[in-house]
Amino acid sequence: MKPIRLMSGFFTVGIWTLLSRVLGFLRDVMVAGYLGSGPAAEAFLVAFSLPNMFRRFFAEGAFNMAFVPMFSKKLESGDGPEEFAQDAFVGMAFILTLFTIIGIIAMPGLVLLMASGFAGDERFDLAVEYGRLAFPYILFISLAALVSGVLNATGRFMAAAAAPVVLNIVFIAAVLIGAALGRDGSEALGLGIDRALGLRVGDTLAMSVPVAGIAQLALVWWAAKRAGFSLGFSRRPRMTPELKRLAIIAAPAALAGGVMQVNLLVGRQVASFYEGAVAWLSYADRLYQLPLGVVGIAIGVVLLPDLSRRLKAGDEQGSHTQISRAAEVSLALTIPSAVALMVIPFTLASVLFQRGATSVDDAAAIAIAVAIYGLGLPAFVLQKILQPLYYAREDTKRPFYFAVCAMVVNVVLAVGLSPVVGWIAPAIATTLAGWAMFGLLAFGARGFGLAAKFDARFHTRIWRILAASAIMGVTLWISNLLMQPLLGQPWWRGMALLALLVIAAISYFGSGHLIGAFKLGEFKRSLKRS
Repeated sequence: MKPIRLMSGFFTVGIWTLLSRVLGFLRDVMVAGYLGSGPAAEAFLVAFSLPNMFRRFFAEGAFNMAFVPMFSKKLESGDGPEEFAQDAFVGMAFILTLFTIIGIIAMPGLVLLMASGFAGDERFDLAVEYGRLAFPYILFISLAALVSGVLNATGRFMAAAAAPVVLNIVFIAAVLIGAALGRDGSEALGLGIDRALGLRVGDTLAMSVPVAGIAQLALVWWAAKRAGFSLGFSRRPRMTPELKRLAIIAAPAALAGGVMQVNLLVGRQVASFYEGAVAWLSYADRLYQLPLGVVGIAIGVVLLPDLSRRLKAGDEQGSHTQISRAAEVSLALTIPSAVALMVIPFTLASVLFQRGATSVDDAAAIAIAVAIYGLGLPAFVLQKILQPLYYAREDTKRPFYFAVCAMVVNVVLAVGLSPVVGWIAPAIATTLAGWAMFGLLAFGARGFGLAAKFDARFHTRIWRILAASAIMGVTLWISNLLMQPLLGQPWWRGMALLALLVIAAISYFGSGHLIGAFKLGEFKRSLKRS
């Protein structure tokens, strides 16, 4: 596999992820407009976070980190990859069906576990109702993640990367349907129009969650069938030697995934005691997840199967080159994004979210969280680059130990700082824990030899990337000040923000090209190949 194929796969996944995140922004802007930071918004966000939390635990966070390297090596050797995938598919479906039933029954306890600050008010009952509607999503999206792993291992990234686009299209449709029903039914419900809109939009959003999961599964299943992997329920679940080995490898990764979810749970718990904080942190999370998803997740998805194949073939030099290029390209896109989040957080939050039920105070709170998350963005992306070094070697134990250490940092800071700084403590804790996790992964990777080291080209360019990002940051700060009159106008602020982003891009890529941080032709060639 030539190095350009990694970049081609990265841009394929990144472009589709970008589209998904843009649609996700549109979805969250609509949710913020109709629900603001009120009870229905917080209840839905907690309810949707439950299947998402367990999805990361069962699927992306654990199972796929073990499944993809094993499946990739079976593909390389021709040792029954389809039969292995079929057994894994059926086994996961059986386990998660039982888990879904238990989760629906135990939903009041799960909501208390996630947001005990809701107890005793209407947010709790709404979260339980929405949670029971949304929880079957865990079954469909986990199966979709497994099938996506099959596609990614075979070098077919498009369908798996496009699946989240389907999710956001379904959600946007649900918001529009809920808004229409809320307007028409406000009198029948005996509620004001704003209250009726909030409840109806919350209801339709919760009901749309499993529908979106089915649609995502259907898309990747169809793509896998076209690729020659027709996964279904033609056999009963069985524990084969390969699945036993998969379970042994996946167990530490599952524990690591569980540790990371404890971090999220602690953050939600702290935020739930401050009215509106769950929504503020969720909207801010969406903003910084845009570059993280487009860059970090995309490069991780492509890098893991590639490294697994190279290690199977003994290609140490190729692994060294791929890691270096992945880090170089990721940071070339992430560092300027982090700078923008820290330089103009209020402009981003106010233009994107301040409308309808979301006030200027809400936007200011979101902006504070955005700036803090921006500080941690490079660490989150670097984690996505270093983790495949471990998982490609089927080393899932040390990432678990590192995750436990990061969890301790997160819990101590989130709980300890909350009496001092209030609701923003979870954001500070998340950022500092992210840097701690990166430091531990980097320290532990020293024993991996050449593959874990960045090459001379990376070390030459990273300082120039930092310099270009600083130039962009200054340019963006000055431009933001000059555009304040336009940013304060309801009909012009969107265009003003777009102009700011264009100015930032021109200043960054222009200065970066001039000082040798990167060559624009490299991006163009990768885009053409993708």
